[in-house]
Amino acid sequence: MIVEPAPAKINLALHVRRRRPDGYHDLATLFVFAADGDTVTVVPDVTDRFAITGPFAAALAGAPDADNLVIRAAHAFRAAFDIAQPHAITLDKHLPIASGIGGGSADAAATLRALAGLHGIAPDDPRLFVIAEGLGADVPACLLGRATLGTGKGEALLPVDGLAGMPLLLVNPGVAVSTAAVFGRWDGVDRGGIAADGDLLARALAGRNDLQAPAVAIAPAIAAVLALLDAAAGVRLARMSGSGATCFALFESVEARDTAAKHASSRGWWTLATILT
Repeated sequence: MIVEPAPAKINLALHVRRRRPDGYHDLATLFVFAADGDTVTVVPDVTDRFAITGPFAAALAGAPDADNLVIRAAHAFRAAFDIAQPHAITLDKHLPIASGIGGGSADAAATLRALAGLHGIAPDDPRLFVIAEGLGADVPACLLGRATLGTGKGEALLPVDGLAGMPLLLVNPGVAVSTAAVFGRWDGVDRGGIAADGDLLARALAGRNDLQAPAVAIAPAIAAVLALLDAAAGVRLARMSGSGATCFALFESVEARDTAAKHASSRGWWTLATILT
């Protein structure tokens, strides 16, 4: 049995540069990861089986297998490495669906890592990253699982010094937003890339999320979350992650983070109080 974490992915900054002919967008983004998220468990079995547990399992119930990144990752892994062994895979789903924190991408990446571990394949095998890129723009970063500067469609990764241990709060107002719809509202203006100088926090503070305004237009509740986080004591940076609707805040202390978490929870919003890795 292999139990593999699928931590939440956060875009500290997300700059959209241009739309590509392949339908993706060229981006510049700062990826970091939380200490918590979903979990993928893989065991050998006599037939392929897939189960979803956890508080957000119901949100995925009934979805076609072809739409599930965990199943797609497992099929692609077996094809790439010529493995006939069936597997029983369980996804313990704790991150909201369509929430801008890479839940599906993190789950796919965890599946690849778990299967690689089970079959004695090195976690940095280039074939895993080829599979990851074919599954989605965020999957390679989630497979690497460390602080990086992502360019291209997000798959060109340059590791950077992270902010390990920094208190982090994730808040989602309980709405799912379509990534395609948010990108569709992007105004098409290239406002430049990520700052080249400074530590990771300074570079993030100098940046922005170009998808935040389009997402707020679709889901105004995001603005309420951001207002609460911006006003919180001890906050260093508050912003929407990815295409939303989850917002994040980095704090000076665990106490400040936990106070903000209580205020957000009192609104009925989903919260995750954690740290960066």
